[in-house]
Amino acid sequence: MQDQSTGSPVVLISGAGRGLAQAVSEHLAQQGWRVHGMARDPERLAGLADRLGPERVHRGDLRDPATATRVVQAVLEREGALHGLVHGVGTYATAPLADTPVETFEDLLQTNLISAVRLVDAARPALRAAHGQVLLFGAAGLEGLRARRDTAAYTAAKTALLVYMRSLALQEAPFGVRVNMVSPGIVPHAGAAPDSHDPELWGSIPLGRPGRVEEIADAAAWLLQAEHVTGQNLEVAGGFLL
Repeated sequence: MQDQSTGSPVVLISGAGRGLAQAVSEHLAQQGWRVHGMARDPERLAGLADRLGPERVHRGDLRDPATATRVVQAVLEREGALHGLVHGVGTYATAPLADTPVETFEDLLQTNLISAVRLVDAARPALRAAHGQVLLFGAAGLEGLRARRDTAAYTAAKTALLVYMRSLALQEAPFGVRVNMVSPGIVPHAGAAPDSHDPELWGSIPLGRPGRVEEIADAAAWLLQAEHVTGQNLEVAGGFLL
């Protein structure tokens, strides 16, 4: 049943139980969006329910092929429309290639790329009907295609996601659907990779400091509302990896 209480846009955010996706969910909710959040951890689901309301919280693991369709249908049954999709899921790994087993590559591609494809495929008809938008999370430095000593597998998965984003943007443009990516640099926060909290690494950021979660949320909100922007990768990284 459609929620007629407000005409504000509806957005579904995967991985909304923690980190940057959580910050985006809170920021959009403050702006008046009807935010639905996904998470797979029961404890994070409880926190989401407190922030968004229990009726807008969905448990699911996008590694399960059935999850995306189930969750998108639940959102549509409640709201009657879906205007935005934010994919905030994606594992991170760091190690030299010689110490990176193939299983790590498989997991990184599964959680960063394949899960996005599943969620977009499930939401495509609703997004086309609403002339909506998709926002994916990348990583700083993708555009340069630089060699990596310790994050080659992770960067390979995010690079695949970047190619998918731009291809999707081109193919969905005739249907009025915009697709973009926000690429954070070093952003310390609870649950971030340990190296994000390393002051020595902060010293390699040209602007002299790490990013803040609020800055990522601001950029994500702008991309979701920028009506003539599609196929773009917006780095919010203070110049990291230029």
